[in-house]
Amino acid sequence: MKENYAALKSNVSMLGHLLGKTIQDADGDVILKKVEKIRKLSKSARSGNHEDRQHLIEEIESLPDDQMPSIAKAFNQFLNLTNIADQYHSISRHCDANTMSTDPIDALLEKLDSNNISKIDSGQAIRELDIELVLTAHPTEITRRTMINKLVKINECLSDLELSELSPKERRRTELRLEQLIAQAWHSDVVRKQRPTPLDEAKSGFAVVENSLWKAAPDFLRDLSERCINYYGEALPIDARPIHFSSWMGGDRDGNPHVTHTITREVLRMSRWKAADLYLGDINELISELSMIKCNDKVRELAGPDAHEPYREILKQLRDLLQQTKDVLDAKIHGQVLAEKAPLRYSEQLWTPLLTCYESLHECGMGVIADGSLLDTLRRIKTFGVHLVQLDIRQESTRHADVLSELTRHLGIGDYAHWSEQDKLSFLTTELASKRPLLPTNWQPSADVQEVIDTCKIVASQPRDAFGAYIISMARTASDVLAVHLILQEVGCPYRIDVCPLFETLEDLNNAEAVTQQLMDIDLYRGFINNKQMIMIGYSDSAKDAGGMAAGWAQYHAMESLVRVCEESGVDLRLFHGRGGTIGRGGAPAHAALLSQPPSSLKGGLRVTEQGEMIRFKLGLPEIAVNSFNMYASAILEANLLPPPAPKQEWRDLMEVLSQVSCDAYRKVVREQPQFVPYFRQATPELELGKLPLGSRPSKRNPNGGVESLRAIPWIFSWSQNRLVLPAWLGAGEAIQYSIDKGHQALLEEMCREWPFFSTRLGMLEMLFTKCNADIAQHYDERLVDEELRPLGEHLRIQLKKDIKTILNVENNDNLMQSDPWGHESISLRNIYVEPLNMLQVELLYRTRKTETPSAELEEALMATIAGIAAGMRNTG
Repeated sequence: MKENYAALKSNVSMLGHLLGKTIQDADGDVILKKVEKIRKLSKSARSGNHEDRQHLIEEIESLPDDQMPSIAKAFNQFLNLTNIADQYHSISRHCDANTMSTDPIDALLEKLDSNNISKIDSGQAIRELDIELVLTAHPTEITRRTMINKLVKINECLSDLELSELSPKERRRTELRLEQLIAQAWHSDVVRKQRPTPLDEAKSGFAVVENSLWKAAPDFLRDLSERCINYYGEALPIDARPIHFSSWMGGDRDGNPHVTHTITREVLRMSRWKAADLYLGDINELISELSMIKCNDKVRELAGPDAHEPYREILKQLRDLLQQTKDVLDAKIHGQVLAEKAPLRYSEQLWTPLLTCYESLHECGMGVIADGSLLDTLRRIKTFGVHLVQLDIRQESTRHADVLSELTRHLGIGDYAHWSEQDKLSFLTTELASKRPLLPTNWQPSADVQEVIDTCKIVASQPRDAFGAYIISMARTASDVLAVHLILQEVGCPYRIDVCPLFETLEDLNNAEAVTQQLMDIDLYRGFINNKQMIMIGYSDSAKDAGGMAAGWAQYHAMESLVRVCEESGVDLRLFHGRGGTIGRGGAPAHAALLSQPPSSLKGGLRVTEQGEMIRFKLGLPEIAVNSFNMYASAILEANLLPPPAPKQEWRDLMEVLSQVSCDAYRKVVREQPQFVPYFRQATPELELGKLPLGSRPSKRNPNGGVESLRAIPWIFSWSQNRLVLPAWLGAGEAIQYSIDKGHQALLEEMCREWPFFSTRLGMLEMLFTKCNADIAQHYDERLVDEELRPLGEHLRIQLKKDIKTILNVENNDNLMQSDPWGHESISLRNIYVEPLNMLQVELLYRTRKTETPSAELEEALMATIAGIAAGMRNTG
């Protein structure tokens, strides 16, 4: 097995050597020798040498303050480079033969054949594929965009070096380029100095599209079409849209005062400008390619009778349209007041003439030309439209209720906030059915209410294709949904946007069925939504509220119930999964996670968030993105064509017990242990995280609140830093051990073998436990935590070790992740560099907490350790 990773380790070694040379040139031999000494001690300590572990601690504690930034930065950069090598290895030429599993689409097609699934059914399922990835700006992507761009270029160099036909001169030139890029990264800021604005976050999302997804989408579709031809004899339809993208960047105002209606309008303009710019690049390339003379009558009519090169004539018209669109939008983005509208507003303006050219080329015997760059552009039009990504609007439910409360008080009909749910529904349905306007022309609402109304007016002023959905966070009642529909109607929205309730706490998930049933029982509502409903399942807050095991079962049960309610009501349900990168926020390998969902829950396709640093790891390079698309596609097809078994009643009964026991165990620590909050704040860098300019959104919903007001992301982030990763596993192992003690081990083992939901949860825990490190967590306690609080930490670490044994016992495994050696190797490779950063972070926290005004160099070093540990842990939030 070791030889399977030889190429990966060779790249890690080469990049590490070049970084060492950069450090030596920049900071001298003294720093380089200390870095190397710490690295070797860490490697020895990881292999079990307790004496070297103590030497490692002593070496770090003896470092002078002025050396801390360079050494922290060194290990931060080691991890970034290791991640690059790791990511690149999954798409390298060495990977196919040795490391990774069979291509997921090929594996699925074989599986379909072996299960006698007809090619008619599988072909129909492929044609109906609907994968919508929603890019979000949650503050877990610490790495600056400047640094990410350098990392992408390093990846390109690794690819070049793999070519066997490289001449010695070309190899030296590529190696020199690598050294230059690593030096550029070293001499740049590792993390941001300023908190990004929502516009900055939106630009980062557009950069992902430009640098990766713009190429990846047509590549994926080309591959998928070829497989369709080989499998059932038909190409993928040219207008197929199996993959498309939305974004929360510039639209997610839940708890973020920086996202206003003005920001949303600016992001929409920027998105259209970037789309026009990318299409202009495509059109210019096509102008250079399509110099053909022969055409059909439709092209001749579009081009004009005198056009010698008819395709070029049509393309030049599109070039002018795109350039004019860019000019108008650019002027508006820069504050110029123009009455003129950007001429490109609908994708049909590009699609129709280009499709006409495509069909003409095929008719005239030039299909091989049509199926090149022109086909790629046509597929991009279907994938990205003229808005590049569709923008979601997200707002908290009480903000809509505040609008109606102020309005009803102004109208003298009472206070909406104090009405019963039934009275609210009666009022809302009556007004939705009414033809008269409800908003008075002379009404002057408060600033907060006006902001909600202005946001809805922005929605009303744009084409439907500009938006994905309107998400209601903390949705708890049917009136929460109807309120948004009413406000949108009152501001003159000419179309129906998906208004999507987000059920996110344990209580809300448990009530989701009743709330949805109440909506479905309203005849006017079903007609209003045209029998199509989107519902979002929240993974973050439910896990923070009740622990991972209880939250996972509540999510499963809610999805199952929602599928049933909507089927019985004749309504098409589309579930939207608000997953994060971590286990504690619903993160899991995509294929396993999707196959573990209830039967029929993917019938409406997949809509899922891609958050923070996971965007870079899963979509940051075209080849990586194609792999991710294939993984999603194969999982959805398998779930719909070979659905997982519905759980047996005895499995359900046991899951109810596991859920209750795990929730009680989790809350007993997090909510009921009086020492927990002070322990949490001392044992993790939670307070220091507030100084890190991660994202535009505040880390707390209530700036004056305690842990209970902390968002799920920094909550998980803090615990991942000290390697205890507590929220993701607390309670799960105790519940399983409780069931074993009650005589249910055989049933648990059966669930593990036969029920994807349960086996996936255990697999996720295995991966998590591999990333945990009780010894590191203990070091945080010994150096940072008051003596009277340390017994709590000791109790938690003992519980962690017990839980690991419990999981291995149920799975009948000897070691963690033994069924995923590639994943285990990947984590182990990074841990050599993560652990010195943990040791450095402990010492930096110790030093900075001793003074009210820590030095700039210590704070800089501390930020580098936070960024580095995040890079090493990967799915931090």
